[in-house]
Amino acid sequence: MKTIRIIIADDHTLLRAGIRTLLTGMEGVSVVGEAGDGAEAFRLAQTEKPDILISDISMPLMNGIELTARLSREIPEARVIILSMHASEEFITRAVEAGARGYVLKESTPEELETAIRVVAENGMFLSSAISGKVADEFLLHGSGAMREQGGRKPFHELTPRQREILQLIAEGNASKDVAEKLNLSVKTVETHRAQIMTRLNIHDTAGLVRYAIRSGIVSSE
Repeated sequence: MKTIRIIIADDHTLLRAGIRTLLTGMEGVSVVGEAGDGAEAFRLAQTEKPDILISDISMPLMNGIELTARLSREIPEARVIILSMHASEEFITRAVEAGARGYVLKESTPEELETAIRVVAENGMFLSSAISGKVADEFLLHGSGAMREQGGRKPFHELTPRQREILQLIAEGNASKDVAEKLNLSVKTVETHRAQIMTRLNIHDTAGLVRYAIRSGIVSSE
């Protein structure tokens, strides 16, 4: 049996430790890395080339949705299972559109997580049994295309990857100067992106951007 190599990405240290303990008890599963944010997880994936990356949605620097999208583009062999507390159609749709192969709720049993890992490792798709039937049917039968047709494109999906990156940094409390330094951009460029983000989301102040980012799971409310 080929060993399934896994990276865990979650910004809560105790939760990562708990997941690692669960995974080390599974036959044919090996944890090859842990990350506390999406950017670190992506760097690990580049070096470790895992079979599966288990990721939370709300993480600093790069959230789980952006991490999934980037892995799908650049390291497609690293399949993503989202492990999240969010069970709404919006979160699941965004995860699937980004390229996630599994979506497991944090309230799930260890047995369900193991099933998800083995299904996704065999190039299948898996969704928690607690997810509503209609969403589950669209996810498992048709994947991201059907879910886009059903729900239409939300304003979030109209943002470019750079704009989504800047939105997360703004929502995490970074001023334009700080965002510019982190992304190696000019302050003017960051301000231009900020204005475009507000226009596309129809939001008119920073507080509104923060509220939107929390509702969308881009950042945590903690």
